[in-house]
Amino acid sequence: MNTPLLSHRLRPLALAAALFMAAPTAQAAPVPLTDASIAELQQAMSDGSLSSERLVSLYLKRIEAYDNRGPAIHSVILINPKALETARALDKERKAGKLRGPLHGIPVVLKDNYDTYDLPTTAGSFLLKGSIPPDDAYMVKRLREAGAIVLAKVNLSEFASGGAQSSLGGRTRNPHDLTRTPSGSSGGTGAALAAVFAPLGFGTDTGGSIRGPSTSNGIVGLKPTHGLLSRDGIVPLALSFDTGGPMALSVADIAVSLGTMTGVDPADAATQKSAGKFETDYTKYLKADALKGAKIGIARDFMGQDDEVDWVIETALSTMRKAGATIVDVKYPKWLLDSRGEFYNAIRRPEFRAQIGDYLKTLKPGYPKSHDELMAGVESLVSPTDGMIPNEGRWMLFKQEAKSGTLEDAEYLTIRDHALPLVRAELDGVLKSNGLDAIVYPTSPKRPARTDIDPVTGGPEGRSATNFANLSGYPDLIVPAGFTTGGLPVGISFFGPAFSEPKLIALGYAFEQLSHARRLPALTPPLPGEAIGR
Repeated sequence: MNTPLLSHRLRPLALAAALFMAAPTAQAAPVPLTDASIAELQQAMSDGSLSSERLVSLYLKRIEAYDNRGPAIHSVILINPKALETARALDKERKAGKLRGPLHGIPVVLKDNYDTYDLPTTAGSFLLKGSIPPDDAYMVKRLREAGAIVLAKVNLSEFASGGAQSSLGGRTRNPHDLTRTPSGSSGGTGAALAAVFAPLGFGTDTGGSIRGPSTSNGIVGLKPTHGLLSRDGIVPLALSFDTGGPMALSVADIAVSLGTMTGVDPADAATQKSAGKFETDYTKYLKADALKGAKIGIARDFMGQDDEVDWVIETALSTMRKAGATIVDVKYPKWLLDSRGEFYNAIRRPEFRAQIGDYLKTLKPGYPKSHDELMAGVESLVSPTDGMIPNEGRWMLFKQEAKSGTLEDAEYLTIRDHALPLVRAELDGVLKSNGLDAIVYPTSPKRPARTDIDPVTGGPEGRSATNFANLSGYPDLIVPAGFTTGGLPVGISFFGPAFSEPKLIALGYAFEQLSHARRLPALTPPLPGEAIGR
């Protein structure tokens, strides 16, 4: 039975903070694991009705039941063999009175392009099978310091681009409908969270790769401002656009996790932009009345492609109006709509060709060291062997990248130095001239595509606005908005100017508390004995 997210039981997470200030007191009422927020999990661990070790065990049972068997979602590439051991150690810390913060003892899943010193990082490629990087990515290090447990590395579009499949992890399925794409490139993270294999996960976003999977799987996701979170130790796709970001079951859980990872990192110059602008606690912006008096633009340029998606978005707009928001139509200039794809490819393709080599050179001997060597290796896999699967879609992208030129070419430099600032100026103008707190739009203007019709890419997903957030570097928060009549999720994006995460979190949280649109997929129901609390 599908059940709504119960995040409305715990108002902004003052409770989560309080759990680390006082001894265990009242016991939490039992809640389904599949609905439990991070605050509720912490409450149960605080009152002694749950341990981190048991929590890890419960998620491992769900992975066994639904990823390996049952609907066979195929989101997980590798389980951390030391997850239970780590959980036991964190339980001992808790009993000794050492609480690291709101993620203490909380399992997380990582897209397999985040470096982990103790687990392979493959970017989904058979060419990097077994590759152990020299150290943790900055974000992973911060998560572990905060007490989070790396439960699993999950599948992705190979090298974070193309359809939701990889030569090492195969094709990930959408748990809401196995014939539909979970979208890429963070499709494994999106599917794993929708099926509740963990309460929190991390993806990366270069052109919509957190946001597409968030909407297709019916979860919450944040593409942060470029520079808010360090990219150190993340396999690059295009550093002008790349960012990591959290994906979760609720806006509250996004807010809980975000502040644990912010800060200026000397290893990533882009984070200098966040100096004086980042926060270490975003939960204070979880305000249920944030829509009252807000002025929000609706980007109708990205509607009109799927009647049912439009219907869900119109209903979301009506909900916001009833909560006191003013909704106005906004239009982007034709030159921006027509050129954004060319601007994106002119940066993305040559940057990957150059920057992937810089990453590969940090790996141990025996692995490819350049884009050319990757291409040569990919040509060797033309039939399935030893669990490795040909990936035609990624091969096509390799060829496009090889033809894209260098980082010294006039086209690349012109777009980087002149076109991208122009895009930012235009988007700033739209926001400021209309006095907007945010712009909303359907994250994916069409329902998730059928992979049984187009197995390479999943088919076209429509004309989306997601890459505006990458071209500009601005943040974009995705919140579940509803479902089509066929039971497919629809998400709505809250887009704003640089470092406006506090405002977007407030607006998204207020909308979420009114809509309650997340649903557990029917194919991954609760298992016996999963209730949290006493």
